[in-house]
Amino acid sequence: MNTDTSILQPNRRKRTLLLLFSAFMLIALVYGVWWFVHGRHHETTDDANVSGNLIRVTPRIAGTVVAVRADDTDYVAQGQLLVSLDDTDARIALAKAEAALGTTVRQVAQAFDLVTERQAAVRLNEETLRQAQVDFQRRTGAAAAKMVSREETEHAKSAMTRAEADLQLARAQLSSAQNAVKGTTIENHPAVLAAADQLREAMVAVSRCQIRAAANGHIAKRSIQVGQQVAVGTPLMALVPLSQLWVDANFKEDQLKRLRLGQPVELTSDLYGNSIVFHGKVAGVAPGTGAVFSLLPPQNATGNWIKIVQRLPVRIALDDKEIAAHPLMVGLSMKVTVNTLEQSGPALATESAGNHFETPVFEDAAKDAEPRIARIIAANRGAAK
Repeated sequence: MNTDTSILQPNRRKRTLLLLFSAFMLIALVYGVWWFVHGRHHETTDDANVSGNLIRVTPRIAGTVVAVRADDTDYVAQGQLLVSLDDTDARIALAKAEAALGTTVRQVAQAFDLVTERQAAVRLNEETLRQAQVDFQRRTGAAAAKMVSREETEHAKSAMTRAEADLQLARAQLSSAQNAVKGTTIENHPAVLAAADQLREAMVAVSRCQIRAAANGHIAKRSIQVGQQVAVGTPLMALVPLSQLWVDANFKEDQLKRLRLGQPVELTSDLYGNSIVFHGKVAGVAPGTGAVFSLLPPQNATGNWIKIVQRLPVRIALDDKEIAAHPLMVGLSMKVTVNTLEQSGPALATESAGNHFETPVFEDAAKDAEPRIARIIAANRGAAK
């Protein structure tokens, strides 16, 4: 019995080792096939975060806060009122600008009327000179016939000389009046345009007392209170448009060899788990590592140097429809997998992607001034005639 047991144990050991070796080889074979078919064409990193535009809500004029109409986590629409500043001073300045424009229009209208007046004065002096010349000629002929005294002739000559001087003065005054309005109308006269610009500036100042949302988004970091005195540029709150998001994935430098713009990307977030997969594309690769753009860039020209693998930010554009169905928040961690099989795209951007962000919210103030300016000009040009 002891002999048989001693014989069976080496055989059992051999079979166990054979099974372990076979299992190891099978695992290695499966991994090799997976790597050849899939793994070598994919680069993965979990050093990635959701990024987006953070719009700083700041006043463009100084003032006292009289109302705060949005709080943290609130959703606001583009153009919605967020903060109101006291506009008393701005409205007084607007009233002064309106009065100044009306006064200027009346003065310019009088300048146009002055041209007509000077033209009439020239015609009058021309007629006076013509009459004086006729009188002088008549007196001269009569003096030759001894019909009038020499004194009358001298008086006639003096009257003609005065008429000539008056005509020259009238013509000079007409030229000065014409130069004051030459090539202009009341609407485009420089003085009226300057007064109209002051009115536009005053209306813009009034509109800037109402601080509005530059885009659709959610409010964060509200730091303003009613009654607080704020200066130009004081941060009041932040506006985050969650419909304009992307992912910044930080890949190691040895992972970038096969990365190209336009390659498809799959992403997962801890917020939703692996069951929700987001899709995107490689939109761009940063031109430098984060360390290069830091406040104190690294200086490796020293005797003691240790190589550290660097990471480069890669921007991933997300699918807007997927973001709408499963909202993401700025700063969330993401796991990113890039399919590098397609190699036709460039490694770096060669032209502008056209990702320009703008808002029409601040364009309306000057436009609203135009009807008011037209009304003031029409009212005062008629009153001056």
